[in-house]
Amino acid sequence: MKIMFVSLGCDKNLVDTEVMLGMLNSRGHEFTDDENEAEAVVVNTCCFIHDAKQESVNTLLEMAELKKNGVCRVLIACGCLAQRYRQEIIDEIPEVDAVIGTSAYDKIADAIEEVCEKSGINCFEDIDRLPVVKDRRVITTGGYYEYLKIAEGCNKCCTYCIIPKIRGSYRSVPMEELVSQAEYLASQGVKELILVAQETSLYGVDLYGEKSLHKLLHELGKIDGIEWIRVLYCYPEEIDDNLIEAIKTEPKVCHYLDLPIQHASDEVLKRMGRRTTKQDLIDIVGKLRKEIPDICLRTTLITGFPGETDEQHEEVLDFIDELSFDRLGAFTYSAEEDTPAAEFENQVDEEVKTQRRDEIMELQQAISTECSADMVGRTLKVMIEGKLADENVYVGRTYRDAPNVDGYVFVNTDAQLMSGDFIPVRITGSDEYDLIGEPDYEFTE
Repeated sequence: MKIMFVSLGCDKNLVDTEVMLGMLNSRGHEFTDDENEAEAVVVNTCCFIHDAKQESVNTLLEMAELKKNGVCRVLIACGCLAQRYRQEIIDEIPEVDAVIGTSAYDKIADAIEEVCEKSGINCFEDIDRLPVVKDRRVITTGGYYEYLKIAEGCNKCCTYCIIPKIRGSYRSVPMEELVSQAEYLASQGVKELILVAQETSLYGVDLYGEKSLHKLLHELGKIDGIEWIRVLYCYPEEIDDNLIEAIKTEPKVCHYLDLPIQHASDEVLKRMGRRTTKQDLIDIVGKLRKEIPDICLRTTLITGFPGETDEQHEEVLDFIDELSFDRLGAFTYSAEEDTPAAEFENQVDEEVKTQRRDEIMELQQAISTECSADMVGRTLKVMIEGKLADENVYVGRTYRDAPNVDGYVFVNTDAQLMSGDFIPVRITGSDEYDLIGEPDYEFTE
């Protein structure tokens, strides 16, 4: 069959999509991006917050129309929305022929072939099951980076988050499987591995009895062809000396860390079910910067959590100003059903949430502008990702820039460069989030 995939949500969902594509590819199916050609459509859904949920529902409804007006004869819903609202999907969108849960995406090929004979196929497994993956995934990022999902699920149970209920408890992927995946990705030209999970910092606790992310980093660092290894979603309270030492000493590991903190008020952090205090956060950021002076730190915050006062919001602003994160994103709180926080008193008005988010981002823009300006005059290793049309300007990223969330470097040169090239670039200019530079071939590290 000709199959079209629509992958929504996070990079972890994208990995699941690529795995499913690999399984279908091994069965001889073809893929298309043209909805008018698609005989089957698979929507890998998200429902982390309200907006993501609405996008998933709208996409399913849009794809359902193809069954009425196009060549499409099979529609499958999988991913988080499918796990959480399977019965609602079955009842409200009858055009959906199969619903597949988050721990059963390895059943996709069987489901598509079975649904061609009859509809109403539902594939759900124990939510704590780790899908069995034997086929090589299909790379879809179109660049020289790829995400490596090292674990599934979460044990933290923050009061605002539905993930443990739809993704299950924390399960690490065995190290040998990850190394095998990474070796395959390297053989396909991937040069940057981006480690993701609901929480990367606990990797290995369930399998090996201890946090083993540092060991995984060393193993991945041995793979020929891989030049950068980047770590996302690293919870601050789980960062230990072994991990810091691995980031500091393993040559291929980027001096970059994404550590979601969500807030800075002790009272709000406690209501969120977070396991840190403001002082804990100050201490770990200070330690990281002391041990790895050139580390780039990214974080995320939630504004307008139930009960958040003006004073607590001001505390966040003071905290941001004091710690000056290199990268920061802020999101308004979304009350998700079946989470404790949705039932909390003193829910904050949407207008107030938005105003607080905008104030945070305005402050961060000034900090980012200053951080970018500090790069001027330095020479940084840049991975080329493309070229601006009709201009002698290439677009790339430094170790300080994760794809799709951080900035770019615009490299002015008459030289012929290729995507995937790593070159030294002397930074000559900057704005809030991006840098400007030119090749510095005389530079040696």
